[in-house]
Amino acid sequence: MTEDFYDILGVSQGASEEEIDEAYREKVREYHPDVSDDPDAEEKFKKAKTAKEVLTDEEQRQMYDQMGHEQFVEAKKRGATDTGGRGGRGAGGDPFGGGGSFGGMEDIFEQFFGGGSGGRDRPRQGQDLRTGLEVTLEDAYSGIEKELTVRRPEQCPECDGSGHPPGTDSHTCAECNGRGQTTQVQQTPLGRMQQTATCRRCEGEGTVYEETCSTCGGDGIVRERTTLTVEVPAGISSGQTLRMSGEGAPGERGARSGDLLVEVEVADHPDFDREGDDLHTHEPVSFPQAVFGDTVQVETLDGAVELEVPAGTQSGERFRLRNKGMPRLQRRGQGDLFVDVQVVTPDSLNEEQREALEQFAEAGGEEIEVEQGFFEKIRDTF
Repeated sequence: MTEDFYDILGVSQGASEEEIDEAYREKVREYHPDVSDDPDAEEKFKKAKTAKEVLTDEEQRQMYDQMGHEQFVEAKKRGATDTGGRGGRGAGGDPFGGGGSFGGMEDIFEQFFGGGSGGRDRPRQGQDLRTGLEVTLEDAYSGIEKELTVRRPEQCPECDGSGHPPGTDSHTCAECNGRGQTTQVQQTPLGRMQQTATCRRCEGEGTVYEETCSTCGGDGIVRERTTLTVEVPAGISSGQTLRMSGEGAPGERGARSGDLLVEVEVADHPDFDREGDDLHTHEPVSFPQAVFGDTVQVETLDGAVELEVPAGTQSGERFRLRNKGMPRLQRRGQGDLFVDVQVVTPDSLNEEQREALEQFAEAGGEEIEVEQGFFEKIRDTF
């Protein structure tokens, strides 16, 4: 990844967190693999996600701004033990003015990027959640903002997610001595093997509290019903998924929340069948209209339009109305509307109509009684 994080999101270096979040949402709408046809959409989406995570974290952003893009990415790849003592900055200085070994920077890199044997595990990001949303074909045609209610884990309001009431007495965890991690050493045929894991007693905090929150039972999490507004883009199809960043389950110890994945289902329509970006419908015309030709009004999702029915049109004949189908998601233009013409046979005739049709049959040299399938014979003739 060589692009500057600010350039990836299209924001200035002094952009606020709100501006960064909004820029990220724009990139999601443009490049999310579930909705984008860009061949590089997945890679661009990943880059935008990484840029957003770094620039909305105060300490990571400070390191990024002072170290520069290339050194920051290199440090993240190598971990804390590989970032100290690098040449090019002189023996007495680091990016933050400390000593040649980065001073207290190792702890910061361990916290965010891992590495080292004494740092705590990085708090885990919250899990992604899934829900469903049904929209009408009209909604999918024009795009719409929809409200949906989900029941999801949220930070406990009584203890602010800490798992214990404010002011609770605490002491250093005796099992890990406040490190948040425990280490086990085993002798194997290949030598001594060391395994480090999050302390089970203090769950990585290094501190044990005397009392747990009665509302959340010490988990710091409660399940609540929440109403959210999701933007449904024009042209979306059944089975596609919208991602709402940060609206999933909360992360551990202040880590970012997961995302909410909204699986969209477009309801069937009584008048239109959908096939990709194209729509199909049926238009009834009378026998005289089919014989002599006519201009008829055809309903579309964007209002009525005129369709020229040429003389001699057969029942079942198909006509195309270009650009009257569904919008192409994340692209310009629209699909087409295909109209299948159906010639309608009347159920009953008045005397004048009967005489006219009998004369029509006689003029064609046919001897047939109207009551015994005249219209069926006429359809076969034409």
